[in-house]
Amino acid sequence: MRVEQIEEKTIYGISTRTKNVNEMNPQTAKIGAIWQKFDKTVDVDYKGGERVYGVYYNYESDANGEFDVLAGYETSHEKLENVKIEKGKYLVFHKTYEENNDDTRVQAIIETWGNIWEYFSNENSQYKRAYKTDFEYYKNSNEIEIYISIQ
Repeated sequence: MRVEQIEEKTIYGISTRTKNVNEMNPQTAKIGAIWQKFDKTVDVDYKGGERVYGVYYNYESDANGEFDVLAGYETSHEKLENVKIEKGKYLVFHKTYEENNDDTRVQAIIETWGNIWEYFSNENSQYKRAYKTDFEYYKNSNEIEIYISIQ
């Protein structure tokens, strides 16, 4: 983990509203579906350096409330929704996984979010969540960083 100061940036993509309890049940989960739709409808130039983000925002309250999530990238596109990642301090969680393997990528994401929830559920944690904008940043084909806004 490390702390980073992030400047505001706009991400363009496809969004949905959900909550964590719904994401634990395949019958009510929505996040996987927006990623599938994004992957099928948006042409990301990975070789040219474009990278994708999963942005979490519009938090109703805390980890138990509803929130919006957008699968997207930084390239401006008039047919896509957009959200601004807020300027501020973020606690960054990093994970690597087997290159070009969807199963290990998904498992790495799940494990990293588990580490995040465990860290912030400890009342003695050095940092506290701000519940502003959080985001997943897919650095390359085998690395993810999850940025959590902190107070």
